[in-house]
Amino acid sequence: MRIQPREELLNLWRSVVKVSLDGDKWQWGGRYDRNSISDAEQLLCIIYPATVLPYFRIDQPDDTADDILEVLRPFGDELDIPQRLIELLIEHIEYYTENDGPSFTGGSYFKSSKEGVEPTPEQMQVDVVDSFSMAVSLMLSTLSLVRGFGTTVMNPEVERRLRHLERIANVRLTAAMVGLLRSFVINVFTPDSTEGRALLGTVNRAGRSNRQVAEELRSSLQEIRASLGDVTFGFRQQRATELIENRNRLFEIGWTWGIAEDAPEVEIAPSVTNQRSGIAESAPFLYFTVNALDGIADLFSGRTTVLGLLNEEQQRLASALKLRWELTQRYWGTIATFGDARRWPLEDLPWRTTDDRESDHFSLLIVSLVLQDQEVRGTSTMELPRLADILTKLGERGRVTSRATRDDAAVRYHTPGTEIQLGGSGTAEEPDLLWRLNDFSPLLLKNVLRLARLSRDPELRQDLVQTADEIWEHVFRRRIEHSIHAGLWDDAANVFEGLKKHNDRPSWYYTERIVECIVMAISLIRDPLPRSGSIHSYARGILSETDNLFDLELLEANVVDRGALRAQLEEARLNLNHAHEIASLRPATAIGIAMEILRMLERVGVARQNAAEGTG
Repeated sequence: MRIQPREELLNLWRSVVKVSLDGDKWQWGGRYDRNSISDAEQLLCIIYPATVLPYFRIDQPDDTADDILEVLRPFGDELDIPQRLIELLIEHIEYYTENDGPSFTGGSYFKSSKEGVEPTPEQMQVDVVDSFSMAVSLMLSTLSLVRGFGTTVMNPEVERRLRHLERIANVRLTAAMVGLLRSFVINVFTPDSTEGRALLGTVNRAGRSNRQVAEELRSSLQEIRASLGDVTFGFRQQRATELIENRNRLFEIGWTWGIAEDAPEVEIAPSVTNQRSGIAESAPFLYFTVNALDGIADLFSGRTTVLGLLNEEQQRLASALKLRWELTQRYWGTIATFGDARRWPLEDLPWRTTDDRESDHFSLLIVSLVLQDQEVRGTSTMELPRLADILTKLGERGRVTSRATRDDAAVRYHTPGTEIQLGGSGTAEEPDLLWRLNDFSPLLLKNVLRLARLSRDPELRQDLVQTADEIWEHVFRRRIEHSIHAGLWDDAANVFEGLKKHNDRPSWYYTERIVECIVMAISLIRDPLPRSGSIHSYARGILSETDNLFDLELLEANVVDRGALRAQLEEARLNLNHAHEIASLRPATAIGIAMEILRMLERVGVARQNAAEGTG
């Protein structure tokens, strides 16, 4: 792998600190004015890897690595670093807490869908799913940091600040989980509606009648349809009832962009006293669905479970979110691979949504959903190579692994980004808000690395690692180069010649997603390599021959000899035993050890033969 994750992450941390610290004051914001999402992304660039990767821990001062201390030196020494981060986290949480509780507004990330018009102050204060999801990830990382550092704290004032941070982080985490519950939606429609025709057109690859395809699709989704009756809390159950009672209806599920327009309050969260009314249209958006699922997944991670980060109220909320999480992944996994095995709907690029929009960016989001479904339900060896082919094509079509032509439309995936209109965010006087997705490259890289982790085929895994290297080369070149913000992302003009304007201010939106990719690359490296039948067979053969030759040498050796040869043989015995112990997990290493022993036995044999012939 050409990506060197430790070096890249430390370099990124160095740039984050250089840009963000002005003396003792932390500078919020980057390319856009600060908002609840951007600030969380800025903090997650450091906090997330530091709490999920053992190699980068900073919560145990005595164990902090020297290179990490050097990079984070502007914060102070190994005791100062976690304390400074604790104060930044407190500042962040308190800044986005109103009189009635935590806020999760989109702020400067919102744009107007009408050119030349700015969103109103009221529109910029609307809560958005991205903020809920980022808050879940950041608050879990915060609680992890508190737990770890809390075991080392002796100073009463630091202990008091830790307890304060733990309390307010739990408040924000609970409110974010409630927001995610109330943003989940079911869109129910008839087969002959605009949405129904679009959905059937997407999944009907064989040119059959819509009626036949609709019946087969309803059958494939029957278990999911029935399970939607169990979705409760913060969800208008009349929609599920309508779907269950009218079997001819089709549907789609996932997350809308904010609190759904018809979302009731969540009764099982009494600590969240002010649950704001929703305005978001009750139809799922692929982008917000993927981001919601990413945040929710952190609630069930090994770190969350082992450390017991969730309190009793949060565990109830997590249980309700988990059902939504599982059903959504199963739904989109079914839709994307529906029909006969010859050609999936997902393979017919680009993906078309039920509002009749087409984009390779949407295809990439669908791949994310399929991969998450594969992780939960188990993988099929037949499906993974097909997903790899899709990702390869998307890399080429998105001009990540191929050259962009002059005035290439695909460049718009990167800048200004794929635009989605946020239905329900406007009024009779004000147009709807707009959201721009420009994470095509890091999302592609993350999916390739995720697929490599899933693959048990050594050749496919290696091919995916090579693809990841190609994508990383593109991503790496997009770093800002010529300002104080050098080393952060994103300057797309570095790779797309048709773009004349360079960006010299960091996008925390983009940079945080690069951090996620680096973490994913480290996870891939830490995973055991998939077993290769051929190399395991070869290792067994080599070890078998080594055993035989070693036993023959022991027959020849003088038992009472305690010289250098006997010491060599004793060392070889230990090494050979070790080779057998690791052969199933690391066959290549076992082969290397056996080869060393075989060379030693050959030298001993030649020396004995020479001595017998009187030539030694």
